[in-house]
Amino acid sequence: MTLATTPPIFDGHNDLLLRLLGGAVTARGVTNGLGSGHIDLPRAQAGGFGGGFFAIFVPSPATSGDSMAAMSLPQYDLPLPEMIPQPEALDTTWRGVEAFEALAAAGAITPCTTAAEIEAALGGPKMAAVLHLEGAEAIGPDLEELHALHARGLRSLGPVWSRPTIFGNGVPFRYPATPDIGEGLTEAGKRLVRECNALKVMIDLSHLNEKGVDDVAALSDAPLVATHSNAHAVTTHARNLTDRQLAMIAESDGMVGINFATAFLRPDGRMDPSCSLDEVLRHLDHLIGKLGEDRVGFGSDFDGATVPEGITDIAGLPNLRAAMTAHGIDAPLMEKLCHGNWLRVLRKTWGA
Repeated sequence: MTLATTPPIFDGHNDLLLRLLGGAVTARGVTNGLGSGHIDLPRAQAGGFGGGFFAIFVPSPATSGDSMAAMSLPQYDLPLPEMIPQPEALDTTWRGVEAFEALAAAGAITPCTTAAEIEAALGGPKMAAVLHLEGAEAIGPDLEELHALHARGLRSLGPVWSRPTIFGNGVPFRYPATPDIGEGLTEAGKRLVRECNALKVMIDLSHLNEKGVDDVAALSDAPLVATHSNAHAVTTHARNLTDRQLAMIAESDGMVGINFATAFLRPDGRMDPSCSLDEVLRHLDHLIGKLGEDRVGFGSDFDGATVPEGITDIAGLPNLRAAMTAHGIDAPLMEKLCHGNWLRVLRKTWGA
């Protein structure tokens, strides 16, 4: 396959900060290419990974190994983890902010709060990076913490991960299933949406259940965005978006970033790396068919999931570009899918 590294890929979701908080790598190690995982600066340069949304995530006490094993079965229904107490979540979140800032100090990332800053950093020596909160457990009902995090650079937020918060309910890791599970946003969740709109913080739909997505759509004045989600019509996982939801996203002029986690790509819902890049292309075709060419990008979930063996890590992104080219994706559409559509929706959301 052609080892093309252009156009640079701006990505809707990664969990590198979780690796830093877990001690699997240091900020300096990310810069110098030390340690394992999916992301570091040398591999970013080798693969044409221009950057993306860097998520702060508060893990549940249950081990991810148990979850991964369950998700290799033909059917599974993992129970929703319990709500995380706010003081615990807030401590982890501030440490995540510090880890993000340490990456900047080490020369691995260029923090960005505008689309213009992302565009300027793409293709440069560092990864363009937007600070994202995956699950709003750290924020209290008065939303004071939202303002404090915004002041430190937060520009994107998912109200929930796959567990309840005071703001709403997420979907479990369940296959086969629909996202029509439980109640939607709470009154606090509705206040959170309105305040995010006021602050120009992007709201991420990727872990919300169906009623929660409906509530955001009814309240938000911004484009509807799912940073790392796939098509339910292709893979009937609870995490994936139905055609009805895709129609709502298209109507709002939002977008979806395709998730590389194989459980959301494979038709059998298994978290198994023996997954062809053809499965990525099946979701790509469906999403373009429902959303149009201007509303689809990538949201890999690097460092947070098992990805197809044809990609492996960010150094493998040239294989994805080659597969897309062989699939008939021309140069203008390639530019849109790799980063142009993210820049478009972020300009519309952030106003800059």
